[in-house]
Amino acid sequence: MTRYRPPQPKSSPYITPAGYLKLQQELKALWRRRADVTRALTAAAAEGDRSENAEYIYRKKELRGIDRRIRYLQKRLPELNVVRQPPTDQQRIFFGATVTLESASGEELSYRIVGPDEFDAGSGRISIDAPLARAMLKKTLDDEVKVRSADNHACYYVVAIDYL
Repeated sequence: MTRYRPPQPKSSPYITPAGYLKLQQELKALWRRRADVTRALTAAAAEGDRSENAEYIYRKKELRGIDRRIRYLQKRLPELNVVRQPPTDQQRIFFGATVTLESASGEELSYRIVGPDEFDAGSGRISIDAPLARAMLKKTLDDEVKVRSADNHACYYVVAIDYL
């Protein structure tokens, strides 16, 4: 019996200018880090028996992780569309909007809709591919946003829309 997993759906190719710059800087830093790891790997390999050399095994594993991330970034960066201009209709919610929502209990939540490569729920940035963001798209002030998940559903009202 095989463990077939269907491929993940492609994520949206949109990103903010700050997010794109951050990914470029990460790629440059990874190349510098890779050079350091390669030097350490060469020194560990020169120590002798590689099968019992923990430093050698650790550096090989670290190099694989760095190479995987570099390969991903080199493929992903050319695919990205940097969204530099806010939409013409700023009364509706689109990519790059900072949206304030109010729950039925009166609690206010604020989210900024960003690309999947730069989301950080802890700082209020959610991916455009997230269910909440998809539910908010094209809504206007005072519209109701309904989000359904596996175990419950939530209802919010749009209180504010802002484009930085």
